[in-house]
Amino acid sequence: MAFLGLVRSMSRYSRRDCLKLGVALGSIMLGQSSITELSSKPQETKGNQMKLGLVTYNIANKWDVPTIVEKCKAIGIEGVELRTTHAHGVEPSLSKAERKEVRKRFEDAGITLWGLGTVCEYHSDDRAVVERNIETCKAFVLLAEDVGATGVKVRPNGLQLGKGIPEEQTLEQIGLALRDCGDFAAEHGVEIWLEVHGPETQQPSRIRKIIDICDHPSVGVCWNSNPTDVKNGSIRENLELLRKKIKSVHINELWNPAYPWRELFTLLKQSYNRFTLAEIPESADPERVFRYYRALWLELTR
Repeated sequence: MAFLGLVRSMSRYSRRDCLKLGVALGSIMLGQSSITELSSKPQETKGNQMKLGLVTYNIANKWDVPTIVEKCKAIGIEGVELRTTHAHGVEPSLSKAERKEVRKRFEDAGITLWGLGTVCEYHSDDRAVVERNIETCKAFVLLAEDVGATGVKVRPNGLQLGKGIPEEQTLEQIGLALRDCGDFAAEHGVEIWLEVHGPETQQPSRIRKIIDICDHPSVGVCWNSNPTDVKNGSIRENLELLRKKIKSVHINELWNPAYPWRELFTLLKQSYNRFTLAEIPESADPERVFRYYRALWLELTR
């Protein structure tokens, strides 16, 4: 009955997706605790130091800060990455008093304001655009310091091969821009997280080159759980390229068998004890969806 309830609740998903979800949950739970047991026994995560968080990019994009805090507390979500431009309005334009209020709301609720998700990127062939993105990132660093966030997420978003600019030149440009941001972030006790992102730059081998060029202790990687991570059914090879620099993790559709979720969590647990943040579509019944999502996450991270 739990599976049927989940399928009914996920109105934004297709019937095919819901059937896939039921199959995936059934195969995962075979011979193990039921979802009901997992939901009611969080102590079963003993030994797992990772925590479940939320990215507000989709499912929470229309929620203000009080709503985010209220819902996360109710359903056991421990941390949040706030995406820029969304309804919660946590932007560099906030006054000192407003920043203090945001920080207090999260702290009073015992919810970690883990990060600020920006769209700062440094691949443009226009130097003025790159500089604007660097300055915007620095503004978010100051905001993160004030609201108590650990890091600021940035991203690469492609190469400039169509303009005749060699790949290595663009990767170096991104890396050096990140170093500039990292220097500033270090002065304010904040980290910079480079998302594994972009139609060409999402390849972990390119992210590794950028990070090596940057070579800054305050700059790390946000693993993004992309389909391109998977090689011969495994993400081990690509994860190992970035493992030592992973500072934040985005996860998405845990029911999707095309991505080796249990392998990801097993490998992460060897060296990672931070947040894995759900970045999933909107739902007409988000609290119910997240309760099932959390149950599946608990199982996969055992």
